[in-house]
Amino acid sequence: MKTKLPRIFLLLLGAVFLINMLQSYCTPLIFDEAYYWYYAQNMAWGYFDHPPMVAFMIKLGSFLFDGELGVRFVSCIFSVGTFVVIWISIDNPKKRNYVVPFFVLVFSMALLNAYGFFTLPDTPLLFFTALFLYTYKRFLFDSSLRWAIIMGLAMACLMYSKYHAALVIVFVLLSNLKLLANKYAWLSVFVALFCYIPHFIWLYQHDFVTISYHLFDRPNAAYDFQKYTLGYFVNLVAIFGLTFPLIYLSLFKTRSSDTFTKALLYLVYGVLIFFFISSFNRRVQTQWIIVIAIPLAIITFRYMMQNEKVNQWVFRIGLVNIAIILYLRVGLVNEELSPIYYETHGNKAVAEQIKAEVGDTPLIFINSYRNAPMFAFYTGNDTYSLNNAYYRRNQYSIDDSELKLQHQKVLYFSGNPKKSDISFTKSNGGTFYGEFIEDFESFRKLETIVDGPMPLETDKEQILKIYNPYDRPVALKKLRFNVAYLTDFKKVENAILIYPKPVDDKILSLPPNDTINFTFKLPEPKMVEPAYFRVSISDNGLPFGLNGKNTELLY
Repeated sequence: MKTKLPRIFLLLLGAVFLINMLQSYCTPLIFDEAYYWYYAQNMAWGYFDHPPMVAFMIKLGSFLFDGELGVRFVSCIFSVGTFVVIWISIDNPKKRNYVVPFFVLVFSMALLNAYGFFTLPDTPLLFFTALFLYTYKRFLFDSSLRWAIIMGLAMACLMYSKYHAALVIVFVLLSNLKLLANKYAWLSVFVALFCYIPHFIWLYQHDFVTISYHLFDRPNAAYDFQKYTLGYFVNLVAIFGLTFPLIYLSLFKTRSSDTFTKALLYLVYGVLIFFFISSFNRRVQTQWIIVIAIPLAIITFRYMMQNEKVNQWVFRIGLVNIAIILYLRVGLVNEELSPIYYETHGNKAVAEQIKAEVGDTPLIFINSYRNAPMFAFYTGNDTYSLNNAYYRRNQYSIDDSELKLQHQKVLYFSGNPKKSDISFTKSNGGTFYGEFIEDFESFRKLETIVDGPMPLETDKEQILKIYNPYDRPVALKKLRFNVAYLTDFKKVENAILIYPKPVDDKILSLPPNDTINFTFKLPEPKMVEPAYFRVSISDNGLPFGLNGKNTELLY
């Protein structure tokens, strides 16, 4: 199989790489990138929201470059790598005559373009999806030990990128069930699972916190056709931009002429059907279906070489797409040229104001895993997201960031203008209101444990266990408790103070690394038939935290 790249291909590839490098250097971080940069400050085999590949990319790039370019450098490599792998996955000898249309096609795909420089879990997901499909294609021609191992490594990297990768692997397998009788296919699976053992260990050590959050604890809302199902179809357009009719036309016109094409079709239709069904349960985010861009790039380019009319229209509309995308990319850097306010705008300037005013004072943001890492990146200060009962858990809930701030003077961005000592205004008019706390102390990791499911009986004594994971005792006088009642969709509807009593009434503090039993009564809820409740703790007058799991109520 010839893989030598034409000279024009290399020139265009180099141009794309330079554009993405320049964009990476000039564009301030978006909030998710800052969050993943925060991951990379403490390398691990897993993180609260995702596997570790995105953190590894940032860590590697930061060894080579400082600032935003360090965060994004490996993404630039993966982007052009994705283009190369898609290209070599196509066997048609005519493709050397269609190099420019190929680049117009892939560079005009809106999200494929954006992930050319943004560093998000979807960036390696796209690259390793392309690589997995290529190795699978080679494996079909040569089911050998070598390609079995290479395909297993590709699958492992895919799963280290994002959990959605499981869909890619499953739908390719379903397209060719004969693989179940192939010993080398099983070897690939073994290699992938062996390489994934460190992440399995991390999950076990952290009580499968990531799986638990995504499957059980993630808040939801009542079904809304416009936001959920109709929004899903809007996402199918947004992935590709103006060329979407021609891309989906190529999909509908393509038949399973061989095993590899069948895998491409199974992957696209499988993902589309899976998330269409999911849209009746929750809002499907655009990036969740981004993997279809890889098989559809192959399918569409093949069809373009078969149908000159489609090729011409993809080329024309694709150029319009590219012009719009490049304009929007300029707007990411220059706020005055942007048609909308975007999250790259204003954060760096506010960070400079904060740094000038408070120096190295640690910064605490309430309910913001977005602001905390963003301002850590641009100020260099220690930061922390203080998550309360109305928010969600995140990486700040499980790492040691809280410990670093204990008994220090901090600037606490409570958002309350009446209590603020200082404020900072962004270019979009948003204001940060901060108050100084001279001796900050919090116990966000205290864990409340209630055996459930439990009937809603407000006159009955219940057992509440409180686990103190700290290496120091926690005085009970510093704590207050409440019961938060939640809807079927795990949204807190109301919260009511309670006064648990230690079973041993002589206890005045929670011993370190120990569990103490309390008794309490469920308060009368101020809502109709709550579905869940959660016992929360307020430490030193701070907002009530996310200290326990949701306990189901029985009726």
